[in-house]
Amino acid sequence: METNLILEGFKFMGLGMGTVFLFLIVLIIMMNLMSIIIHKFFPEPEVSPAAPAAKQDNKKVIAAITAAIAHHRQG
Repeated sequence: METNLILEGFKFMGLGMGTVFLFLIVLIIMMNLMSIIIHKFFPEPEVSPAAPAAKQDNKKVIAAITAAIAHHRQG
C-alpha cells in the first residue's frame, strides 16, 4: 500500500484554501448586504448649504486646540 504524500498534501492544501476562499466570499457578501440594510434604515444626513456656520465652529475648535497646546507647553 503506497500513499503519495505529495498528492495528499496538495489535496489538503486545496481543501484548506478553498474553504478560506469561500469564507471570504461569504464575508464580503454579508458585509455588502449589511451596508445596504444600514444605509436603507439609517441614511446619511444631507449637507446643508450653511457652510459659513460650519467654518465658524471649525475656527473655534482650532482656537481651542491651539490654546490647549500653548498651555501644555508652558507646563
